[in-house]
Amino acid sequence: MIQHPYEVIVIGSGATGGVAALTLAEAGVRVLVVEAGPDLSAQKALGSEPGNTLRRLDGLCSGKHRSQAQHPGYWKANPLLYANEKENPYTYPSEHPFIWTQGRQVGGRSLTWGGITLRLSDQDLKASRRDGYGPEWPLQYSELAPHYSALEERLKVHGHVDGLEQLPDGNYIAPLPFTASEQQFASAVDTELGYPVIHSRGFGPHQPSVDGPWPRSSSPGSTLQMALATGKVEILSNHKAERLLMHPDHEAARGVLVIDQHNGNRQELHGELVVLCASTIQSLRLLLSSEVSHHSAGFTDPSGNLGCYLMDHVSTCRFFALPRSQVKQVSETDSTANVLSGAGSFFLPFGACLEPKNQLKFLRGYGLWGGIDRFEPPDWLKRKPDTATGFLIGHGEVLPSPHNKVTLSSTLDRWGVPVPHIDCRWGENEQAMVDHMQDTIKTAIQSAGGTMLPLKELINLMFLEPLLDGALALSETSPPPGYYIHEVGGAAMGEREDCSVVDPWNRLWRCPNVLVVDGACWPTSAWQSPTLTMMAITRRACLEALRPRRG
Repeated sequence: MIQHPYEVIVIGSGATGGVAALTLAEAGVRVLVVEAGPDLSAQKALGSEPGNTLRRLDGLCSGKHRSQAQHPGYWKANPLLYANEKENPYTYPSEHPFIWTQGRQVGGRSLTWGGITLRLSDQDLKASRRDGYGPEWPLQYSELAPHYSALEERLKVHGHVDGLEQLPDGNYIAPLPFTASEQQFASAVDTELGYPVIHSRGFGPHQPSVDGPWPRSSSPGSTLQMALATGKVEILSNHKAERLLMHPDHEAARGVLVIDQHNGNRQELHGELVVLCASTIQSLRLLLSSEVSHHSAGFTDPSGNLGCYLMDHVSTCRFFALPRSQVKQVSETDSTANVLSGAGSFFLPFGACLEPKNQLKFLRGYGLWGGIDRFEPPDWLKRKPDTATGFLIGHGEVLPSPHNKVTLSSTLDRWGVPVPHIDCRWGENEQAMVDHMQDTIKTAIQSAGGTMLPLKELINLMFLEPLLDGALALSETSPPPGYYIHEVGGAAMGEREDCSVVDPWNRLWRCPNVLVVDGACWPTSAWQSPTLTMMAITRRACLEALRPRRG
């Protein structure tokens, strides 16, 4: 039950929703955060074994998580944090599948976020100046830098100052150490190939405590918790935002129409400012439902681009065996130091700095994320006991294409709301990039004396092998869009209303008291993990929205 009036409505409680609520609340603004899912305790949200495994089996057998179970994160987290696909459907062309991971609980997908925090550079924001393709961002790195720094400092992000043009340094606490096998790999790759190998930047493994039950990478463990502590923020959980409510002149929103997920009752929520943080596809679904072409009392998108130019990162994965280093393994002295996490891993951050450029058959760039000795099974399960098990995952920038888009489906959910229809596919540029990724991965592994092998030849999967047969994570091809959970675009920001959906400060051009700050506002995808940049954009936009208050 909402106890007092509020001035701002924030839709979504994940990574960007937490930042929006905190930024506004610390300025003295009363904020209502609307979340479609329940408000779970940390114990229930994170779960434990064997309960999580039983829930995974139920999710697979019942079909509730048939699509989302393709992502490796599903096998690490509590399946309760993945939305029931039967109750939250979407559609896509049968020949072009899209894997959509949905988080429906307070904290959203921040509770399953890998916790990697990488900054974008001007190489990414102004890429079209280099290759002539697509739009550029209506801002530059110097405008995001102070927001990156404020978030990194407050959230205590691990990292190392590397001095790379393609990956700006941040405000870090000490990086987590490489495992001995990673040190061996990094030294060989640097010596033999000259490739940069850096400590991954982000959050370490979560160790629950009475004072810190939530992961620091999650909004309930950081920004949302801080926002609630101000006394200016309330959460309305189990309420789905259906569409914007407009003033009669159609030039400003007066609030949001929400649906009580318990009973389907609709309610109007009124506020002076609406901030969309629902995640890319949900924000697009809400905007499309609120646009005048769908609802006569809606807002106008003069660009006609709403829903268009959806992107994700294109990826490929390879496993390998590396002869064990003679150096004492980190795991011998610290049982948690070798746990795979956002900061406990490494990167080959090529970005656009790939050589030789005149031989590249694609535009833009990519990075390789990896780990060795981070998920070692018992020796009796290893098919190669004298080796360390490693992986390398490439993820690269996807070019914005008008053919990749979100529209409203003729299929309705249980409350009569049109569900998203997602039509997204890889083009020739993405396929050529994946080919290059695979060559680079193979070269890097060989330079370190490793052997690239399928996971089933490295680990005896036993009874799991039938379940994992055909799994996208183990495939040698590129998984379909959505798999990497880095979807962005569809409501791009820009300098002019005829070619963008929101202005440089994330305001809808014809409805400026609505901010779109999650991944939907991205003009291009870049190659880096996007969450930290989404959070920085949110902070920047919310501070700008406060300017009239400052007088």
